[in-house]
Amino acid sequence: MNNFNLNPKQELSMANTYTKFYLQAVFAVQYRENLINPKWEDELYKYITGIVQNHNHKMIAINGVSDHIHLFIGLKPHQAISDLMRLIKTNSSKWINERRFVKGRFAWQEGFGGFSYGHSQIKQVANYIQQQKHHHQRQSFKEEYLALLRKFEIEFSDDYVFEFFDDYNFS
Repeated sequence: MNNFNLNPKQELSMANTYTKFYLQAVFAVQYRENLINPKWEDELYKYITGIVQNHNHKMIAINGVSDHIHLFIGLKPHQAISDLMRLIKTNSSKWINERRFVKGRFAWQEGFGGFSYGHSQIKQVANYIQQQKHHHQRQSFKEEYLALLRKFEIEFSDDYVFEFFDDYNFS
């Protein structure tokens, strides 16, 4: 039987399989533009939470600032993380554009950061995400993101990390 084209509500089940995976995902607005407006960000977060829940995962925390967001998700093993992130980014971009929340076309930057945590870290990570606006009064997104990559010992090339405007000389 081919189970590769499952409906999101279906789940492969295997006797005696028990899992808990926790993922913090971080992704930015294309070109790191400050386009996420506080007037509609709660609606965006609810929409993204709906996508996560409709695919049988659990949204633990979601928050961000005008140029990027953090998600903390309890994942089920039936769906690849990259597939879930692609669905979230594609559908939320379309949702923002259909509502004309921004002038021009809204898009997320390619890629995402994904960081795994254990059960004992749930409260700490959720609190960190809920404090994003306060946190970014002291630290830039670039500093935060590069610190996460280093903390998790993720090898990266500067050529493939999010585009940061402060890396460009516009004069």
